[in-house]
Amino acid sequence: MPVPRLRVRSLSGLLTLSLALLVLPLLVAVGYGATQLRELSKDSDQLVRQSVETARLTQQLFRDLTSMERTAGLFAVLNDPALGDAFDAAHRAFQATLEALETQPEPEQSAATLDHLRSESVTIASDLASPGVEVAERVQRARIGFSGLWELANALSVATTEITESRLRDLERRTAATRQSLFASLAALLPAGVLLASIYGYFVLRPLRRIDRAIGELGRGALGRPIAVHGPSDLAALGRQLEWLRVRLLEVAEEKNRFLRHMSHELKTPLANIREGTDLLVDGAVGPLDANQREVAGILQENALKLQRLIENLLSFSAWQSEATQLNLAEFRLPSLVGTIVDAQRLAIAARDITLDIELEDIVVVADRGKLKLVVDNLLSNALKFTPPGGTIFVRGRLEGDTAVIDFGDTGPGIPEADRARVFEAFYTGVQPQSGPLKGTGIGLSVVKEFVQAHGGTVEVTESGFPGAHFRLRLPISSLRKTGGGR
Repeated sequence: MPVPRLRVRSLSGLLTLSLALLVLPLLVAVGYGATQLRELSKDSDQLVRQSVETARLTQQLFRDLTSMERTAGLFAVLNDPALGDAFDAAHRAFQATLEALETQPEPEQSAATLDHLRSESVTIASDLASPGVEVAERVQRARIGFSGLWELANALSVATTEITESRLRDLERRTAATRQSLFASLAALLPAGVLLASIYGYFVLRPLRRIDRAIGELGRGALGRPIAVHGPSDLAALGRQLEWLRVRLLEVAEEKNRFLRHMSHELKTPLANIREGTDLLVDGAVGPLDANQREVAGILQENALKLQRLIENLLSFSAWQSEATQLNLAEFRLPSLVGTIVDAQRLAIAARDITLDIELEDIVVVADRGKLKLVVDNLLSNALKFTPPGGTIFVRGRLEGDTAVIDFGDTGPGIPEADRARVFEAFYTGVQPQSGPLKGTGIGLSVVKEFVQAHGGTVEVTESGFPGAHFRLRLPISSLRKTGGGR
């Protein structure tokens, strides 16, 4: 016969089961302990009351015996009827005390002593009442009789004390047994607690950790791994919703990349015509141009180049987002790459009267030349947008230990504090107005970050070193090395 398998259908059901596993045994243990403590308290109160009453009666017995002995001695000598009546009263009180002692707990242990005391006291009373007995003989008989009564009374006192001590020891044993039982019950709850923690960890914490990891991956944009959550039905349902969200985000990302690719390709055709036309004008293919016409043609050519860079950024971003782009590593010198990019932007730099301050160590880069070129071009273009006319753009390159550090700075307004956390997000253009003639799309710095990370490096905004914005690239020495020659 197959063993039934435990299935918890919901988180609330699991919590209810867990609480039942822990609370029900605890309630049983508490109930048992409360019952035992109530019984012990009741027995303890009864023992105290009975012990006090037994001690009182024993003391009363000694007082009655003393009264009997005193009146018996006087009656034996004087033979006064009044003294005989006093003895009879003391004797009756003595008998009443004996009867009261017989009602105390466990009377069978002292019954023989009580009977002996009663019979001896009756014998003494009979001897005192016997006529014709000489005074000396009555006194002697009374002395002997009362000596026996005192011995019996002391024996009775010892017996009642032993009875009380025996009952007290029994109460102590019961108290210790109850305490041990409670400790055992509480100790038995420890495995239940461990079992509860194990069940909770297996059915709740594990799927919760999976959900937390899945949400983190969604937040980071890592959408490649399917989300599967096993556990209570409500957590499994949440996992299915996260999987639906992951699939939907993939679809949205693919739709966005498809739109970017189509838009970029559609823009490239008219842009190519514009560039060809401006190149023909600048080259004088349609006739010579005067100075003003040449300046206008140069502005057209410059902005066509900027548009081409923006479209290339869109295409690069779309390609990067849609698939993991491979790096085509090659060896080239960083100053040569920067010089090529500066030459391409020299007209725009001169038009805004911007000074370039470049200090680069002769570093040989082992990297993807096209991607690193786009990184440097985007950072230089970003500085050009925000640097006011007459300002300065700084480019620094050096090696620090096992890391190559490349700094891009300017004398512009800098990056507002509110924008620094999001400046590398795609399509985020910030709140700072751009002073350049062409507003960016907000993907240039996103492409910079993606391409730098693809090389195992980092890019960040820092506050030190330059008056305006300051971007710092760090690339590991594993892909860079410094040489003494030029290239």
